[in-house]
Amino acid sequence: MTPSRTPESDTVRRAIATPMVERITLDDTGRAATEPLRDDIRFLGGLLGDVISAQAGDEVFELVEGSRTDAFGIRYRDVTRDDLAARYTGRDVAQLMPVIRAFTNFALLANLAEDLHRERRRRVHMLAGDEPQASSFAATVARLVAAGLDDSQVHDALADASVIPVITAHPTETRRRSVFDAQNRINELMRVRGRTELTATEDAAITREIARHVLMLWQTALIRMRKLTISDEITTGLRYYGASFFDVIPSLNNDVRTALRDAFPGADLDPSIITMGSWIGGDRDGNPFVTGDVVTEATSAAAATVMRRYLDELTALHQELSMSVRLISGVTDELAALGTGFAPETPDEVDDEPFRSAVGAVRARVVARATVTLGDDAIAPADREVAAAVEPYADADEFLADLDVIDAALRGVSDAAVADDRLAALRESVRAFGFHLSGLDMRQNSDTHEEVVGELLRWAGVCDDYSALDEAGRVEVLSAELTSRRPLTSPDAQLSELASKELGVVHAAAAAVERFGPKAVPVYIISMCQSVSDMFEALILLKEAGLYDAGDAAPSCSVRVVPLFETIEDLQAGAGILTEALGVRFYRDLVTAQGGLHEVMLGYSDSNKDGGYFAANWALYRGELDLVDAARAAGVRLRLFHGRGGTVGRGGGPSYDAILAQPPGAVQGSLRLTEQGEIIAAKYAEPVRARRNLESLVAATVESSLLDVEGLGADSAAAYEVFDEIAASARSAYSRLVHDTPGFVEYFTASTPLSEIGALNIGSRPTSRKQTTAISDLRAIPWVLSWTQCRVMLPGWYGTGTAFAEWIGDRPERLALLNDYYRRWPFFRSVMSNMAQVLAKSDMGLAHRYAQLVPDVELRDRVFAMIVDEHERTIAMCTAITGTDDLLADNDALKRSVVNRFPYLEPLNLLQIELLARFRAGDDSPQIRRAIQLTMNGLATALRNSG
Repeated sequence: MTPSRTPESDTVRRAIATPMVERITLDDTGRAATEPLRDDIRFLGGLLGDVISAQAGDEVFELVEGSRTDAFGIRYRDVTRDDLAARYTGRDVAQLMPVIRAFTNFALLANLAEDLHRERRRRVHMLAGDEPQASSFAATVARLVAAGLDDSQVHDALADASVIPVITAHPTETRRRSVFDAQNRINELMRVRGRTELTATEDAAITREIARHVLMLWQTALIRMRKLTISDEITTGLRYYGASFFDVIPSLNNDVRTALRDAFPGADLDPSIITMGSWIGGDRDGNPFVTGDVVTEATSAAAATVMRRYLDELTALHQELSMSVRLISGVTDELAALGTGFAPETPDEVDDEPFRSAVGAVRARVVARATVTLGDDAIAPADREVAAAVEPYADADEFLADLDVIDAALRGVSDAAVADDRLAALRESVRAFGFHLSGLDMRQNSDTHEEVVGELLRWAGVCDDYSALDEAGRVEVLSAELTSRRPLTSPDAQLSELASKELGVVHAAAAAVERFGPKAVPVYIISMCQSVSDMFEALILLKEAGLYDAGDAAPSCSVRVVPLFETIEDLQAGAGILTEALGVRFYRDLVTAQGGLHEVMLGYSDSNKDGGYFAANWALYRGELDLVDAARAAGVRLRLFHGRGGTVGRGGGPSYDAILAQPPGAVQGSLRLTEQGEIIAAKYAEPVRARRNLESLVAATVESSLLDVEGLGADSAAAYEVFDEIAASARSAYSRLVHDTPGFVEYFTASTPLSEIGALNIGSRPTSRKQTTAISDLRAIPWVLSWTQCRVMLPGWYGTGTAFAEWIGDRPERLALLNDYYRRWPFFRSVMSNMAQVLAKSDMGLAHRYAQLVPDVELRDRVFAMIVDEHERTIAMCTAITGTDDLLADNDALKRSVVNRFPYLEPLNLLQIELLARFRAGDDSPQIRRAIQLTMNGLATALRNSG
């Protein structure tokens, strides 16, 4: 498709004529360091090219190769985007599909090469004997020691340390298991190729093996043909346990504990700091497909996954622990008792192999537990007879206690080396995963709670019109119910479909808690929480399921109610809501019964959609400060749950830097955060990357809990006032475009693939909470994903340039002050760095071609000119404040990516534009739908943080 020509300003002409990649350059040192990466990309790209030529034919190969050559030619202005786009004009979708697949597969392989290169660079530093890199736990411990902290300070901060990544579903993370496995195998082979001195024969053999897996990638459909279901998402989320979590989390927990004990022996620390959470199957905010049956499926699948792991490890342990009493002495009575009464596999185990006998007994009780909680189908037929003969474990603590007996017995016979291997990993696994694997969070919108609770109160004759009550009246009614054990409903209650469904979900959650323990469903999150009554309504539902009990002396509830403050106004009001809730006697007693810990979730997405990048980030920072003060005044411990997405527009960016950028007191040894979409694969698809990323979360949490990382000192109050002004200006600038410009929604819908995201069955969740066209009702993922696909990246920067420019004006001393804040203040540095990353991935030339999809020429030119002007202004302000015109001066990894492979995104963007134009012109064939979906998947893969 060739864009129509319309009059444009000099700024617009200059912006669309300059590919962003031209602004990113590598110096000689950077080019030298990146050469191994370029070699890997050329190697893998060459293998892919060979496969395409052999499988798809010369014509397809020439189209792909010509597209690749033109893509790089655009950077050097040897060809134009019109030239590349012309390659696709008029071609059948069948001819274009292999090109989309080629560049999507290349993006997968290039991601792999980049990850290997980061790993390679870390090894170079380690082998050179360099100091531990920032974000490693070794560097963190060194910082704690250098700060002169004593054992008691470390104990107080970290006694209950907890880091909980929470896996969530995402529409662009739909890659199939076959693709996942092929990538991991190529990764392993590339490691061998890069680290091992190979003979020519060995090198050829490894190359053939890699080529075979590249061939399998090419012949495997990258996306499913049917609509993604929640069951698919549950399966995808659980995949990462076998891929990395089972190996990495126990090992890392043990290493962190050991490092802290060695450095601070008197701190008496025994944390298993990392545990896991999930939203997949429990998050029903705007997702009508989450039901009670889905909650049961999600919790059961998680439990079955961890049970299979335990049984496999116990089987292996049984094989390994073959010690004979004829060759060892001093076997403990506790170990002997553990195996007593268990029918061993061989007669020798009775008297001669007590460790095997004990392990067999333990395994039998785990089998029995699996049978009780998951049913006979969850265990192998050969184990069913064993399970019937023993008492199942009541909980994971009993299981761990028996493993501790085996551990002590091994150490007693001088087998510490054996105890520290598989058995130690299994013990750590039980501490981290229990019998539930990961906690399933429940989430629902406050509007739904209000409607359902109103119906329950009406059915019970408590209140005929709950929605008509003011806030004080609602709190009074709800408090009365929550201090009484009387239920509102009965099993035969005639309720609406909505109320029945919501009660079905909480009853399923209660059943999961009964089967798998209280950690199976740890929290209930209230989206769009705007009042105390919003929090209490969730407790009413929990009470109806038996999870909340008013009690005789004090209430109890195994599930924490977590308010989610999302919009800027809600973030500003959050501390007041928390204070008011804790002022209600029964609720304060409940929090005390829950260990004096109160969790609050911060939503990065809607605040950004509501007020823009800078205003949202500052509202979050200010909101956290207020929440910390409120919790301190109320005498409770605060844990913040960060609802971060993959993109900067949804709170994304390097996790280590983001945690260090939190305000003082916001990280008190405890942190929860969401991990979403292709970010999960980028971080956790294989053990080496998973270890590095989890370690950085722990390192940042510990540093933020014990060190002064804000860096402002006595200047903080003045800095906060400055940023209050800048944030207000940024929100106004953002609102002038998004909320106040006539026709903006039409421009957004037409110039991005928003409507296609909903039409093409991407993900299990609808794109909007409600059937409206309002930006406020649009879900954050499609909002950000749409802007990312068209390379505008608007949620990650718009309004910020104007805000800085207006505040600085013609006063150089103000710019100097911002320069100083940038150097000293991690929060501001993180905000600027993340914004620079987004700007580096944006491209106004490509965005201009998407804009041509808007049929209203006047609207198109007017809105696009506003976007380009602000884009240029933001880059100029970023340069002035950071002191460099290199947007990626502090991010070598992304700079390498932009320079080496971002040109390969050109064909995917241009093909998407061509296909969108055909789709909107009436070509609604299954082929074109799949082709558009593939371009979305390919761009999401290539950009790595798209929604």
